[in-house]
Amino acid sequence: MRAVALAIAVALITGAAASSHAQTTEISFYYPVAVGGPVTKIIDGLAADFEKETPGIKVKPIYSGTYQESIVKALTAVKSGEPPQTSVLLSTDMFTLIDEDAILPWDDLIKTAEDRAWLKSFFPAFMLNSQTGGKTWGIPFQRSTIVLYWNKDAFKEAGLDPDRPPANWTEMLEFAKKLTKRDASGNVTQWGLQIPSSGFPYWLFQGLTTQNDVLLMNEAGTQTYYDKPAVIEAVQYWVDLGQKHKVMQAGIIEWGTTPKDFFEKKMAMMWTTTGNLTNVRTNAKFPFGVAMLPAQKRRGSPTGGGNFYLFKKSTPAQQQAVLRFVKWITSPKRAAEWGIDTGYVAVRPDAWETPEMKKYVAGFPAAAVARDQLQFAVAELSTHENQRVTKALNDGLQAALTGAKSSAQAMKDAQAEADRILRSSRR
Repeated sequence: MRAVALAIAVALITGAAASSHAQTTEISFYYPVAVGGPVTKIIDGLAADFEKETPGIKVKPIYSGTYQESIVKALTAVKSGEPPQTSVLLSTDMFTLIDEDAILPWDDLIKTAEDRAWLKSFFPAFMLNSQTGGKTWGIPFQRSTIVLYWNKDAFKEAGLDPDRPPANWTEMLEFAKKLTKRDASGNVTQWGLQIPSSGFPYWLFQGLTTQNDVLLMNEAGTQTYYDKPAVIEAVQYWVDLGQKHKVMQAGIIEWGTTPKDFFEKKMAMMWTTTGNLTNVRTNAKFPFGVAMLPAQKRRGSPTGGGNFYLFKKSTPAQQQAVLRFVKWITSPKRAAEWGIDTGYVAVRPDAWETPEMKKYVAGFPAAAVARDQLQFAVAELSTHENQRVTKALNDGLQAALTGAKSSAQAMKDAQAEADRILRSSRR
């Protein structure tokens, strides 16, 4: 009898284990590594914490390179029939993913009042690149704006108030002139300013166009305005910083090395993502400031960064698992932790009311600058055929910055190319 009882017990345990294993749902997601800092460790830790709290779901992060590499890999995986269940891709990839029939709107999974409240919990500025046609296609996660960082010691040495950043374009140029240092031979030892023009030139440029009170595209993503006079004015201001005023390196400035140049005191002011905030705080060996971008006709910055997308070729169980994971990782507590650990903007207002975030901001007020700038933010450049349309602008900007074309001609050519690409989207 004992042997029989033991056999039954073993069978029950084995069956339960098998049943438990069968009920485990695995989801994978592509995650782009494009900003400095130990981000992969943070993502691994978040996935492990979620699995502990949600035993029936296994999360597999796949580190997929830059944002550009990640969208290519994601679309290749879609075409091969084995896409990830979710991915963090640029918010501006929304139209491309819709056009490729790769993703589902999150609205399809929203069933409860709690779900609906969650979908409405994000900062409105971040939803500008997350919704179209009355549907929500992206969930804000690692979102940002462009901010100005400055070296306070360099400001002091130049006779500037170390606690007051430039308020407008005129002041930024004046400050940059005072901050640019040359040796006895006339060689620059410290540039006044650095606005990167590789990697994401269109995004940094949108800071200038927003401040000059002009948009680069319509909401439907079918029309660009690259050759508007106010756009050309913004290009010329950027070009003149390097070629005419010589307060910034002429030509192309690398996105990836800009923070390192700041740490090494090769320049005194830089424009870059707030996603570099923790990186700067960790590596700058001097007091630094963080401010909203300077105004021209108005203040402003485009939003930037990545959203979670829900891929079509996944089972209903996987879709529900993705929803649980994304709701969990964007909860107030987790959004606050992510913002503190990385420097990205915590994507929902209630995350800023958590005790952890309140304590962080009290000790490091710079963390709230990007959040406060959201009231002046605009949607990041995003259209149908987005990669090609954006490349047309990037090519035009680089032609102007290198002196290959005048600002007006570069933007006229970029607009003509964008019109050609978008023609089919307007039918």
